[in-house]
Amino acid sequence: MSAKARFLQKLQDAQPSANNYATKGLADMAEFRQRLGNLRENIETWLAGTGILIADVQCSLTEILISSAAFPISGFALHYENRIVKFTPVFLYGQGVTGCVEVTLVVGGQSSALCRLFMRSAKSAEWTYTSASKPASQRAVFDEDAFFAMVDALLP
Repeated sequence: MSAKARFLQKLQDAQPSANNYATKGLADMAEFRQRLGNLRENIETWLAGTGILIADVQCSLTEILISSAAFPISGFALHYENRIVKFTPVFLYGQGVTGCVEVTLVVGGQSSALCRLFMRSAKSAEWTYTSASKPASQRAVFDEDAFFAMVDALLP
């Protein structure tokens, strides 16, 4: 075994893996929680200095394919004046994806869907999204530019 192969094997052995979880479903749920936290941190960085507040929102996610239990998971909300954009986890498995977050705009008690974010799919390991106005459309990469186009609705 080469020095490189030993090094890479040692590195892989030191990494936490999905095998630490009882099932793939629990590993996917842990990844969903982690990636949602990373997404929140990215959004926080993108919004630095804007005065838009970010607040955590505790949710429950029932995934029948894992068990009939509800899993606690954190979503988050962006607050600007009397407007809120909520990022709410809605399912772990479905529609050919793993991890779905619904993004909604709330103004004066009225809620309207903006888009759905997907943690990963067979075509992409990155966050992708579809617009609520075109749910059957091709998924696009959810990046900083897509984020600002989406949250434009937050401003009056």
